Amino acid sequence: MMRSPVFAANWKMHHGPTAAAAFMRTFLARHEPSTDRRVMFFPPALTLHAVLEAVRDRPDILAGVQNIHTEEKGAFTGESSAAIAHDAGARLVLVGHSERRHVFGETDDATAKKCELAVRHDLIPVLCVGEKLEEREAGDTERIVSRQLRAGLSRLQRAQIAAMLIAYEPVWAIGTGRTATPADASAVHTRIREDLRAIAGDQGADVPILYGGSVKWDNVRALLDAPGIDGVLVGGASLDAEGWAAIVGA
Repeated sequence: MMRSPVFAANWKMHHGPTAAAAFMRTFLARHEPSTDRRVMFFPPALTLHAVLEAVRDRPDILAGVQNIHTEEKGAFTGESSAAIAHDAGARLVLVGHSERRHVFGETDDATAKKCELAVRHDLIPVLCVGEKLEEREAGDTERIVSRQLRAGLSRLQRAQIAAMLIAYEPVWAIGTGRTATPADASAVHTRIREDLRAIAGDQGADVPILYGGSVKWDNVRALLDAPGIDGVLVGGASLDAEGWAAIVGA
């Protein structure tokens, strides 16, 4: 089945509310409402309100947060819960991004808890999976990705899995300028799809699987043309409004 391609922008720790408002004015002037693709923004938490205000009349564009805590509430200074994210207007949440895993020590068990909390509070989880360079060179890519995927989905029911997204982001290709070839990415996406079918049956057949890792204007078309790649999760190349509009228009 053909799925509308997904274009997701992860701003990481860039663009405060003022910069985001200016970005959105430029981007929205260049991206007309469209039903043949889905656009998502993951701004910093303190910038979420500026993005939501900008897209208030654009239901074709969704916004989410980059992280939630593993607990419902409590004495966790500096953290945000799924409930708070939803109340603030977020529709989605990134879970298990490589920087959360490898900079902040997020575990597979934590990703499972976060996915469970996300769906409990009507947030759509975007579960990120991917291998490090040494794991790829050791031939462990599919084993690592499969382990992360199955762990992250372990607390969800099939219908809940059907409503989420998966992002494959090889750690060695994030922010390095190195990109998995379309064929390499497609092979991993095929394995992810097989695992989704094994876990969720037919309800895993249409879960969008995005590719993330140094996606740019000059490679996005080839990636989207590769079998099994349903969209892209973009970091650095999503920070320029005109450049992001060009990628979304690919």
